[in-house]
Amino acid sequence: MHRTTITQARELLQNKKISSVQLTEAVFSRIDEVEDKVQAFVHLSREKALQQAQDADARIAAGEEAPLLGVPIALKDLICTEGSRTTCSSKILDQFVAPYNATVTEKLNQAGAVMIGKTNMDEFAMGSSNENSHHHPTKNPWDLDRVPGGSSGGSSAAVSAHECVASLGSDTGGSIRQPASFCGVTGLKPTYGRVSRFGLVAFASSLDQIGPLTKTVADAATLMNVIGGKDPRDSTSANVPLPDFTQALRKDVKGMKVGIPKEYFTGGIDPGVEKSVQEAIRTLESMGMQTVEVSLPHLDYAVATYYIIACAEASTNLSRYDGVKYGYRTEKSDNLVNMYENTREEGFGEEVKRRIILGTFVLSTGYYDAYYLKAQKVRTLIKQDFENALGQCDVIASPVTPYPAFKLEEKLEDPLQMYLADIYTISANL
Repeated sequence: MHRTTITQARELLQNKKISSVQLTEAVFSRIDEVEDKVQAFVHLSREKALQQAQDADARIAAGEEAPLLGVPIALKDLICTEGSRTTCSSKILDQFVAPYNATVTEKLNQAGAVMIGKTNMDEFAMGSSNENSHHHPTKNPWDLDRVPGGSSGGSSAAVSAHECVASLGSDTGGSIRQPASFCGVTGLKPTYGRVSRFGLVAFASSLDQIGPLTKTVADAATLMNVIGGKDPRDSTSANVPLPDFTQALRKDVKGMKVGIPKEYFTGGIDPGVEKSVQEAIRTLESMGMQTVEVSLPHLDYAVATYYIIACAEASTNLSRYDGVKYGYRTEKSDNLVNMYENTREEGFGEEVKRRIILGTFVLSTGYYDAYYLKAQKVRTLIKQDFENALGQCDVIASPVTPYPAFKLEEKLEDPLQMYLADIYTISANL
């Protein structure tokens, strides 16, 4: 029962072949069975979830219908849920209890979802392996010696291990797509502004976006129908009509053009990954799609551009964590400044501190024009490259990462290798 998709679960629940309580209990039984190995979660809401399941069964019995009524869903641990811990997998927020719901949390509640818990992640979404979590590293369900990807590794692993029917993650530079690839599930980074960021703890505000991790494309479309749309509480959410994404699944792709960027296959990609991508392209061709070569001439600058902008925004967003109003506060301080310093030194992990330092540097006097301002100009050039490419085709085919899931601790001491692995995903965020 725990292996059901959203589509299957909805049908079974509405036809009263199973109850939401039965489905939720089956999911928790699966969690009890594998969680000590996979470690996808940081907090479970068993009692609250079972109460939500009972409420969903009562609503179904009364003839109500809702897109996710009675379906168990997990949330990445940077999406606020009122009255529950939202830690961002960081020591500095380890005991923080959110005083309000994120917009996506409210929309899931309105759609009847059963919230089973919060999934593990790289601290403040900074990482590509889930090894930067303050709590513990999550393991890849397909091979427990390998990483699940990051930063939404807990969400992808939970879906892959059938510890939930679906989950939400966030994507700043590939943090939904890369773990989805590593764990063999469906991951979608929506267009910036399509989904409200209200209640999402910020890493890089101009790059962050919430999206689904699911077992099927149809399930991703269903979740997008629920979480998408304009939100007056988020000034960056797009004021455009929300289509029915499930309708697009019925469209024929025959005659559509798929662009193949020539810069994506010039070296540095694992032979197995390249083979899989080429096989996927041939499948698209067999469905009637036409392939055309396109160019992204500024791709070589994408990684540097992304990390300059992301770290600059992170250094600003994370400046609020100082031990004064909420979160962790050091016990070792002689004065106010000393308290700030020790709180941040003890509360943040090494990768977060590395990015804060880098971001502060590129925003500092004498370096702002040389780094941050130049990165914003190159960002515009990269965006123009994609606009030009998409003027020649309907979609672009791309690898997600240069290599498959790597071993735990294999790249932990070489952050540059982690950064370079984002080459295929970050441009969509820029």
